Amino acid sequence: MNERLRYGIRRAAFNALALCWLAPAAAAEPVQRIAVLGDSLTAGYGLEAADAFPAQLEAALRARGIAVEVLNAGVSGDTTAGGLARLDWMLADEPTRVVVALGANDGLRGLEPAAMEGNLATIVDRLREAGVHVLLIGMRAPPNLGPTYAAAFDAVFPRLAEGRNVPFYPFFLDGVAAEPALNQSDGIHPNAAGVAAIVARMLPLVVAWLEDDGPDAR
Repeated sequence: MNERLRYGIRRAAFNALALCWLAPAAAAEPVQRIAVLGDSLTAGYGLEAADAFPAQLEAALRARGIAVEVLNAGVSGDTTAGGLARLDWMLADEPTRVVVALGANDGLRGLEPAAMEGNLATIVDRLREAGVHVLLIGMRAPPNLGPTYAAAFDAVFPRLAEGRNVPFYPFFLDGVAAEPALNQSDGIHPNAAGVAAIVARMLPLVVAWLEDDGPDAR
């Protein structure tokens, strides 16, 4: 092999290697950061961290090949007023989407549904102003507070979802409330199997929400 041919081969190999060094790495699928703004029902009261709603939701979505990180922004005992008060703290984690699952403690304390609606509306509005996509989760009033209170309380969530045009899951504990096998001994908080049932029921809506980049964030 003559020297010119050797030089040509070496030069071609060098050029190929240089292209490998300089070419940008293949873009990884972006990870969506979902924060779950809630109370003890989402925080995982009485459960291991891996069994809480955010962790189980993340695992279910990743099993479907969806790159997500689900942040647990639940605080046991929190009302809608409490969620609103710590909204900036949650936004510091820079979520791209937020599941708003508050209201259970407003109902347990018999707080005014009108005040709860105002808090939730402000939360949704501030999230959207920050460019964050919102999924609203509904709650139902405890039956012991009577039909008048329950009607006013239960109407808040669908009215707010329609008025703010945000995706809506009507009842966080759907299929789990009052099911002993799916709840802890207090009869209020879901156990690990109950959380799994909630995630399974909610998953189709969450997947559709993640696939929708429509203008629900302002």
